[in-house]
Amino acid sequence: MPKPHHYLTSCRHAAYVSGVASLLLSACAFAGEDGARPWTFGGFGTAGMVRSSEHAADFSATPLNPGRAGHSRAWSYDVDSRLGAQLGYSQDRWSAVVQVVVEHNLKNSYTPVVEWANVKYQVTRDLSLRVGRIALPLFLTADYRKAGYALPWVRPPVELYAALPVSNSDGIDASYRWRAFGMRNETQLLFGRTSAALSDTMDARANGLAGVSHTSRIGSLRLNATAIRGTLGMQVAPELFMGLRQFGAEGGRLASRYETDGKRATVIGLGFEYDPGQWFVMGEAGRVNARSMLGDKSAGYLSGGYRLGAWTPYGAISRATSNTPTAVNGLPTAGLPPAAAAAASALNAGLNDALSHIPVQDTASAGLRWDFASCAALKLQYDSVKTKAGTSGTLNNVQPDFRSGRRFGVSSVVVDFVF
Repeated sequence: MPKPHHYLTSCRHAAYVSGVASLLLSACAFAGEDGARPWTFGGFGTAGMVRSSEHAADFSATPLNPGRAGHSRAWSYDVDSRLGAQLGYSQDRWSAVVQVVVEHNLKNSYTPVVEWANVKYQVTRDLSLRVGRIALPLFLTADYRKAGYALPWVRPPVELYAALPVSNSDGIDASYRWRAFGMRNETQLLFGRTSAALSDTMDARANGLAGVSHTSRIGSLRLNATAIRGTLGMQVAPELFMGLRQFGAEGGRLASRYETDGKRATVIGLGFEYDPGQWFVMGEAGRVNARSMLGDKSAGYLSGGYRLGAWTPYGAISRATSNTPTAVNGLPTAGLPPAAAAAASALNAGLNDALSHIPVQDTASAGLRWDFASCAALKLQYDSVKTKAGTSGTLNNVQPDFRSGRRFGVSSVVVDFVF
């Protein structure tokens, strides 16, 4: 993927935190009495419209945002539109940042959310410590995945990035920069927890997060590897698992295998980007194993583009697969009384409906970016998507007449900006 600063250097107020385009832009700076400028303020946003030709479900970029493009609306602005603002402070070895993002959520509202809120202490030139709400180092665009202007595409490939929609952690981390074999390296360790609102009464939580992320750079090449684990603290469809346990040992086995609460989840990611300036190529692969009905998923993509002045045509291919069955036999019904057999069949249908939401799909994308103004870009993108293996892929609001295996198109037009 193009380095985020490639798109930001044309903006007068480009700023960097810890060598990454975390702040993206500092549109304002407030000088202290000694002439220093410890305060920075900036923001970013995306205004976009999306159309999906699949009318039996809705397209979205993340499970935490019902994008409503397809069945609910012919054209939807909910999929990618967002607005973010960030306030930063830096003095001597101390710095702090607060970032607030407004985007569509599962409550069908645009309630502001604190995305980052942390304090950093630079212990030495190479070692730093942070505490608070911190960006999870998941995949290559972890620090700026919500700031569309820093991305070449309309959105990160959903096959990989929708597999783990959470983007921050409440806790601590330590980063150490070092050199070896002609490479610049940075290793990050983190501990914390994270949560996301699923409704007014339920949150999805991951407790006891522990992870390591490592990045190596040599010339125009960047390599990244991440491994994170945590324990899920969420109850999804408790009535289903309560019902399964009424059917003896086999029902108890199914409930223990597929219920979500208390399960250990792991995430592993590998990625690379090569960007000599005129063109770029990048790719990532990851695995998310929730050890529950949420699935054990592998996903990846390969993308590249070529810069022609203010124009950047690009393309990508991506795929998501399931390492566990997306349909099971469930409870045996043979020999059961009619009422019990009907109840078992209904439970089996409920379980398989949940498993059908483990995405198996592939996408081929083509797009064009036009940097028509300083700090603003227009992007057009077309995605050809095909769900497979009887699943609904990354779609939501799936209707009874949905049929897996049909290819459909997603057309997107967005304006990304920073200020």
